[in-house]
Amino acid sequence: MAGLLPLIVLPSCARAQDGREAARRGMVGNIRQLLAAGAAGEVRSLDARVLDALQAVPRHEFVPTELQDVAYGDHALPIGHEATISQPLVVAVMTQLARPRPDDVVLEVGTGSGYQAAVLAKLVRQVYSIELVEALARSAAERLARLGYANVEVRAGDGYQGWAERAPFDAIVVTAGAPKIPPALVAQLKPGGRMVIPVGPRREQQLTVVEKDAAGAVRQRRIMPVLFVPLRPGS
Repeated sequence: MAGLLPLIVLPSCARAQDGREAARRGMVGNIRQLLAAGAAGEVRSLDARVLDALQAVPRHEFVPTELQDVAYGDHALPIGHEATISQPLVVAVMTQLARPRPDDVVLEVGTGSGYQAAVLAKLVRQVYSIELVEALARSAAERLARLGYANVEVRAGDGYQGWAERAPFDAIVVTAGAPKIPPALVAQLKPGGRMVIPVGPRREQQLTVVEKDAAGAVRQRRIMPVLFVPLRPGS
């Protein structure tokens, strides 16, 4: 049955030296070059906090063992169950567009292996993450616990419906492509909050920012073409 997957609380998500620091620096440097060259439209640079989070999170821990040596290349990688871990550039852009603040409570839809949740966890107070595939949700919860990300809570469930019990959210990050913006997610966004979501048919998705103003009015704008696995509703 779908539901909450408890995390083992570890004292810190600080990581010992793991021999991959140079690879992470290279990944971050490549992202900065791509952004400066216009690869992500209006997003031409990253905040220092976002750069630090990308440098700190061990991406190789979030991919299958046989793919760890290529974990820091700028490409998506398969993680099983027809799911992928997004390319680092896209993770960076989505994180930047969410404008994470230290006291924010953020919803992620599409946990996958947990990498995006881990990056967000470095930047906000609390991350709630939903994954439709229970096996992925469980393995991500275990992985995040093992790595010490105690401010992430993972739930197996229908991302289209959001997480009403934990709403409202300062930001929502959706890591799967939806044909249209789910109304439940808009409703769970705080006034003044923003959602980052791929929208459109599989080969025509546009990374979209949805902003809700203080009066509750919603506006959206497209940022760049992307290609995500589909956001599937639960049964």
